[in-house]
Amino acid sequence: MPSALSRAGKRARPGPVVRRSRPRPLPTLVAIAAVAVCVAAGLWQQDRMHAKEALRAQLDAAVRLPPVALASLPAAADWASLRYRPVVAAGEYVASRQILIDNRVHAGRAGYLVVTPLALADGRVVLVSRGWIAQGASRSSLPAAAPPAGVATVRGRLSIPPGGYLELRPETPAGPVWQNLDPARFADATGLAVLPVVIEATAAPAPDDGLVRDWPAPDYGIETHQIYMLQWYALALLAFILWLWFHRPRFARTSDA
Repeated sequence: MPSALSRAGKRARPGPVVRRSRPRPLPTLVAIAAVAVCVAAGLWQQDRMHAKEALRAQLDAAVRLPPVALASLPAAADWASLRYRPVVAAGEYVASRQILIDNRVHAGRAGYLVVTPLALADGRVVLVSRGWIAQGASRSSLPAAAPPAGVATVRGRLSIPPGGYLELRPETPAGPVWQNLDPARFADATGLAVLPVVIEATAAPAPDDGLVRDWPAPDYGIETHQIYMLQWYALALLAFILWLWFHRPRFARTSDA
């Protein structure tokens, strides 16, 4: 049986020692930058999502309102607040300035949007998107879609065309076929001082002109912004978790020497 002296001479085996790694400057700065960028991108997507939600709420509220007479609205009206509002306008179509908006597809068929300026009794002019018409057998042969003659009453909804669109080179369109509907560019090209809005006609005239008036609700892409927002926030959280992982406390056992 070992003596007390021999037992006392033996060294006690040391237990595990916690070693804490000090944060290294460069990885810490990279992690902070990554978190900041991802959070900023997530906040931007969140703001875009809320803006699109407000537009959809505006559409839902506007379609329930009674039609407003365009003649009762001042030229300097807050048109953005009137987006999608049902409207009634009376005037005469300026057939000589009618244009066709190219590359519009309906039910799988290529065609055009027929847009004709409507001269109001008070001297103002508004563009009316009268509807869709199919493309002919050849692009060199444009479809006929003459507007009604005389005073016409238009029922529809107010729309504001998007200001930004993709085109190969900016130029003033020549001829009746246009790629994009832009009231400001139309005014410059024709000399007609049109209002900055477009009426999307929802009711057929008498007699019916045969145009298709099917205006789907805009796709705001709210769900897309929400997905991107969550992805950016997840990346920010991942960067923070990785920083914590590489700077976690480590356990080590000292040698018996």
